[in-house]
Amino acid sequence: MMRIFGWFWIFLVTLLGTGIAASCKKEQKMEPPPEPLVTPVVQKAIVDYDTMQWTELKAEDGYVIDIKYATKDNFVKEIIYPCGRMFLRPKAAIALAKVNAELLSKGYKLKLFDGYRPKPAQQKLWDKVPDRNYVAPPSEGSMHNRGVALDLTLADLQGKEIDMGTPYDFFGPEGHRDYQNLSKEILDHRQLLRNAMEAHGFQSIRTEWWHYSYTKGSYPLDEWQWACPD
Repeated sequence: MMRIFGWFWIFLVTLLGTGIAASCKKEQKMEPPPEPLVTPVVQKAIVDYDTMQWTELKAEDGYVIDIKYATKDNFVKEIIYPCGRMFLRPKAAIALAKVNAELLSKGYKLKLFDGYRPKPAQQKLWDKVPDRNYVAPPSEGSMHNRGVALDLTLADLQGKEIDMGTPYDFFGPEGHRDYQNLSKEILDHRQLLRNAMEAHGFQSIRTEWWHYSYTKGSYPLDEWQWACPD
C-alpha cells in the first residue's frame, strides 16, 4: 500500500511539473520578441564652405531672410548674386545672433537683406550707381566685401516687416539714419534697431538706416563666391 501511495505522489509531482513547464512555454510563446535596437541615422547638412572663415545665416537660425540682390527686387533691377545665400565672418555672425536674441525678447526679429558681398558684385553695383554716398567704390571695397556688414530691418515674430519710414536701399534724406520728420513709432523702431546693434559691436552709417558693420576686428576684402545648388 505504501509503495502504491509513493508511486502516486511521484506521478502527481511529475504531472504538475509538466503542466507548469508547458504553461511557462505557452507564456513565452505569447510574448512578442523584443524590438531590435536601431540607432537612427541623422542626415547632416553638407557644409560646402570654410567654416573657419564664414558662417551661413539661415531662416532656421531665427531670421527672416530676403536676399534682394539674388532677385531683381533691388535698386538696380538686376540679379547680382547667382543664388540666395547669406554669409558673415563667424565673429560677426555670433554677435548678430545675440542681437536677434535680444530683439526676440521684445517681440521682434531681424529681417536680413544682404551680408557678405563678393568684390565682383560690388563692381556691378558701382557700375549702376557710381555714387560713394550709397555704394563704395570697388577699388576701395566696402565692409560688405569684408564679410562684416549687413543690410537689415525689423520684423514682427510672424516675419512681417516693420515700417521704418522708407524701403531698403532708399536713396534720399528720408533714408538717412538721423532723419527726424517721421512718426514717433517709426523713429522708435529705428532707435530700437540701432540700440540693439550697437550694444553688440555694430555701427551704422549716416546715409542708410538699414546698414550696420561689425567693428570688432579687421578683415580683408574678399572675392570668394559661395556655391549654388544644382
